[in-house]
Amino acid sequence: MMGFFEHQYLSYKKNHIKNLLALAKVDGHMHEKEEALLYKIGRRYGLKDRQVQQLVESNEQYVLNVPDNHHDKMNLLYDLVLMVYADEVVDEHEIRFCQDAVRQFGMKEELVQWLLKEFDRGTPPPPDDWDQIKQQAKERFLAQPV
Repeated sequence: MMGFFEHQYLSYKKNHIKNLLALAKVDGHMHEKEEALLYKIGRRYGLKDRQVQQLVESNEQYVLNVPDNHHDKMNLLYDLVLMVYADEVVDEHEIRFCQDAVRQFGMKEELVQWLLKEFDRGTPPPPDDWDQIKQQAKERFLAQPV
């Protein structure tokens, strides 16, 4: 039997994958390299392949689920940018999806172009650099309240 907090954490992990699926399907199809990346990220989050497969095969229309804190938002953006580069084609639909996401996160959409440059054609920054990037993003790209 799964406890409440275990269920919440499982939901968090599945929502992360659903967010990535929404991006992967935004251009009308999911490339095999995008699907492979979904499984890889799912495993990193402790999901079983069958759990990811259920999400991939679902006909549900996924919409962006906004994480609660800056750390989780930036980690989602990290994986979203990986997904943008996964099929080696940076599609305008994917860029707009990411820009919409950062606006929903309360950040400036310029963050997306900055992150794309930081990833340098799909090569993610090392973990130590990513911590600095998250902090810089917080300082430079938080939207000002109206």
